[in-house]
Amino acid sequence: MTRGSIRTGRHFVLAAGGTGGHMIPAFALATELERRGHHVALITDERGAAIPGKPHFLATHVIPVGRFGKNPLGWFRGLSAVLEGRRMAKRLFESFQPSAVVGFGGYPTFPALSAAIGAEIPTVIHEQNAVLGRVNRLLAGRVDAIATAYDQVDRLKPGNAVKTYQVGNPVRAEVLSLRDEDYPALPEDGLLRVLVTGGSQGARVMSEVVPDGLAMLPTAVRLRLQVTQQCRAEDLDAVRLRYASHGIPAELGIYFEDMAARLADAHLFIGRAGASTIAELTAVGRPAILVPLPIATDDHQAANTRQIVKAGGARMIRQERFTGKELAKQIMALADDSEGLRNAAHAAWNCGAPDAARDLADLVESFGGEELMDVIRVGANNERGASQGLIAGQGAAFEGHRDRAA
Repeated sequence: MTRGSIRTGRHFVLAAGGTGGHMIPAFALATELERRGHHVALITDERGAAIPGKPHFLATHVIPVGRFGKNPLGWFRGLSAVLEGRRMAKRLFESFQPSAVVGFGGYPTFPALSAAIGAEIPTVIHEQNAVLGRVNRLLAGRVDAIATAYDQVDRLKPGNAVKTYQVGNPVRAEVLSLRDEDYPALPEDGLLRVLVTGGSQGARVMSEVVPDGLAMLPTAVRLRLQVTQQCRAEDLDAVRLRYASHGIPAELGIYFEDMAARLADAHLFIGRAGASTIAELTAVGRPAILVPLPIATDDHQAANTRQIVKAGGARMIRQERFTGKELAKQIMALADDSEGLRNAAHAAWNCGAPDAARDLADLVESFGGEELMDVIRVGANNERGASQGLIAGQGAAFEGHRDRAA
C-alpha cells in the first residue's frame, strides 16, 4: 500500500480555535483526508466559523468555549461553557463515530479532545508553533500522538517525545502550488518587489517603520523598489503620504484577496513571524525580515524564526529594536550582493515541509484503520510506531525531501 492512497472511507473530526494560524492547517488536513475518501467534520467557535477558506464539504459545528481571565468571577461562566462544549462534542461523536479526533490548538480544542479522550476515541494534536500552546500543553500528556511543525518545540515535556512526530505545518493549496516555480527574476536594474504585512489585521509598527526604513536604503536600491503593503484602515492615508514623500511606488490595502500571487511575485517579505506566515515563506522560498509580535504567548513568534534564521533565509528584528535604520541595515545584510536575496530564498525553500498535509494525514489515518508502511520517521523508542510499521530513527525529523537541487 502506498502513501496517500485511497483507503476505505472513515470519519474524522478536527477541532481548531478561531484564528487563521489554527484554521489554515485544519483546512489543509481536511482537504487531504477528503481527497482520500474520508468524511471530515470541524468543531470550532464563532470566530473560527468566519475564517475564510473553509472547504465547501467541511461540515462545521460551533460550540461555546470557556475563557479564563484574571477575574475569578468569570471562571464559573468559563467552566460552564467548557462543559457545554464538551457535551455538544460528545453528542457529535456518538452520531458521527470518528476514527480519530485531531486538535489544532485554541479554546475549542480542549472540550472537543477531552470529550474524545473520555469516549476512548484516538486523539492527535498538531502544534504549529515552536512553543507548545497552552491548550496543547494541557492535552499533551493525554493524547495518543503529538504532531509538530518544528524539530525543536519548547514546553514539550521529554516524556512526551515518544509519541511526537514532526510533520511540518500544512499550508494552503494555492501557496503550495508555487513551490516549484523559480524565484522571480532580479536583474540589477529591475524592480525589487517588497511585500509587507502585519498579520490578519495589519500592524501599526509596520506602517510607522517600513516606509522610512526603505527610504534609508542606498539610492541604487531605493530607486528600484516596488512595495505592496497591508495596513490598517486608519493608517492608509498616513502611509501613502510617507511613501509619496520618499518617492517610493507603493500599493496599499487593508486586505489582499490574491495574497498567494503577491507572495509569488515578491523578492522580499517584511512582517510578523506567525506559524502560517513562516510555513508559507518556506513553502514558496522567499527571504524575509521578521518582526515577532512582542505580546505573543510565550514569545512563540520569536521561537518560530529560529530555523529559517539559522538557515540564512531570514533576519529577525525584535520590535523594540525595529527602527528604520535597523531595517535598512538588515535588508542590506540579507541582500549583500546581487545573489544575496536569491541565496536567502533558496535557504528559506530548504526549510519548507511541502508534504506536511500528506504526512499529517498518514499519521491520523494510522489510528483505527489498516496498518501503514513508511508513514513517518519517529523516535527510536516509539512503541506505537513500531506496531504500525513506522520507520524508527533518531528524532522526529523527516529526511530526504527538503534539499532542493542547486
